[in-house]
Amino acid sequence: MNLSILIPLLNEEESLKELYTWIIKVMQSNNYSYEIIFVDDGSTDDSWNIIESFSNENPNVKGIRFMKNFGKSQALHAGFAKAKGDVIITMDADLQDSPDEIPELYEMITKQKYDLVSGWKKKRYDSVVAKNLPSKLFNWAARKTSGVELNDFNCGLKAYKNVVVKNIEVSGEMHRYIPVLAKNAGFGKIGEKVVIHQARKYGETKFGMERFINGFLDLITIWFLSRFGKRPMHLFGAIGSLMFIIGFLSAGYIGISKLYHMYTGMKYSLVTNNPWFYIALTTMILGTQLFLAGFLGEIILRTKSNEARYKVAREVNF
Repeated sequence: MNLSILIPLLNEEESLKELYTWIIKVMQSNNYSYEIIFVDDGSTDDSWNIIESFSNENPNVKGIRFMKNFGKSQALHAGFAKAKGDVIITMDADLQDSPDEIPELYEMITKQKYDLVSGWKKKRYDSVVAKNLPSKLFNWAARKTSGVELNDFNCGLKAYKNVVVKNIEVSGEMHRYIPVLAKNAGFGKIGEKVVIHQARKYGETKFGMERFINGFLDLITIWFLSRFGKRPMHLFGAIGSLMFIIGFLSAGYIGISKLYHMYTGMKYSLVTNNPWFYIALTTMILGTQLFLAGFLGEIILRTKSNEARYKVAREVNF
């Protein structure tokens, strides 16, 4: 199978028919063998019934319905697990991503041998203050932190080799950083393609300004996980040991200084009257706690269980 088109969605009943017709037109004009996987992330409108009607008329259309809204990352994870195409294309269901981009994305994966190609909505139709400027700042921080040179991490239109999506774990709200996850998994050929950004035709955006705040927090998380996720002791243990040693040496210096003053008959005061003693003691305690945090992190990594990230209510055509 050439392509798996993966579409996570939440309450997009107005745009689904138009999007489906558009995708089918592109698939037929290019003679692709394909599957379309809709992942309904807990919609409360008529989206699932529409998906079922597509699957009834076209066996290449498949659907996954979550019992409630679990988030875009979980929707992508569920779709990646089911996808069978040589190339997986992800796109949003709100018609802001153009299916006409699919052939070029497919060619970049199959002929130019990219592992992953991310769309870049260079010209956007969003509000400059509300979205464009925060998005530019967010993408700049993501580039500097991750080392992945992309201009638009948030673009939902991406293409992947099948082997890529089968070897990455998308959890929490990490869908923005799938290229970073791919890089950390060993897939180094990551490209970018300028794609058309279309103005939203129906409904309202499901994301507000909080997505940028969450995005920056997730960026810190993924930086930590990429560097120390499998060896937390290397960070917490090292910092904790350093702080304990500094505190111990400082406390030792204070004690030795008092003994020297006592021995030489110089004026001295109680150790507990010296504020530096408490600073040294606090440093030792914090160092010990950080060391234990790293140690417990190592234990948890070795005993963690795989908990369900989402609960599927129904599937069609799988």
